[in-house]
Amino acid sequence: MPKKFLEIHDMTRAEAHAVVYRAIEMKRTKFRSDLLEGRTVALIFEKASTRTRVSFEMAVRHLGGSTIYMTQNDSQLGRSEPVEDTIRVLSRYVDGLVMRTFEHSKLTRMMAKSTIPIVNALSDDFHPCQVMGDVMTMVERGADLEKTKVAWVGDGNNMAQSWINSATYFPFELVLACPKGYQPRKDILDAALAMGAKITLTEDPVQAVTGAHFVNTDVFASMGQEGEASERLKVFAGYQIDSKAMSLAAPGAKFMHCLPAHQGEEVTTEVFESDASIVWDQAENRLHIQKAILEWVYTKQYDAAPYTLAEI
Repeated sequence: MPKKFLEIHDMTRAEAHAVVYRAIEMKRTKFRSDLLEGRTVALIFEKASTRTRVSFEMAVRHLGGSTIYMTQNDSQLGRSEPVEDTIRVLSRYVDGLVMRTFEHSKLTRMMAKSTIPIVNALSDDFHPCQVMGDVMTMVERGADLEKTKVAWVGDGNNMAQSWINSATYFPFELVLACPKGYQPRKDILDAALAMGAKITLTEDPVQAVTGAHFVNTDVFASMGQEGEASERLKVFAGYQIDSKAMSLAAPGAKFMHCLPAHQGEEVTTEVFESDASIVWDQAENRLHIQKAILEWVYTKQYDAAPYTLAEI
């Protein structure tokens, strides 16, 4: 069975830690290798992308491989070919698949028929590469995760659910503030709590940001939700991250966003452009974390050294 990275729990806790620290080392050393020499990775993107596409293309190239980029309009997926048929064909042509899609079930259905690794570049349920990169960014900034509070304010979307998953592997406290009807899936939250994650779900953004070391948000209406934008702006009116919200956070708190941002909606321009904003570090780190994830995917026995913070 080929490796998959459809959500953070496809790694063990030890592997997730090693991948984060490995990515930091790769960034520091401007790492290149021939791991994927002679291999081609297909990138199928049913959702538009800037950071995810470019960072994955460059990650594959930094590891010596090549890529083929397709949208659903460039393949039979746009004509309703079953995904099971698509992956069975691709498995005979290429050496891996990175997919950015809508329904997460497409990825799981593909994996059931695949003989090549599959990496989730984003689905409606999870955005694991982004959140792994965000954990990397916090560690890189010197955060002691056991003493760190992370706030998520806004929609209980794929980002929120990947933050929940990450809290089962990394020891930070996570407080999510999401309005009623827009909260993360209960089964995902319940599973994380059962694993011992320190997570609080509330409807109160003040509770979330108070004392937080990292304040996270995302657009109120994601791709595919454009028809709900007007209604969502009303529902999320009290969930904007502004200077008042940041003033409640811990001294030196940082603002995070997976981008693209809608300044004036989920975040004010004042906060987005402030010294507290580390959104460009997050964006850059997508390249490095994806390089580390791909190395994990294509290494049979992944035993990257569990680097400590003191060694980074």
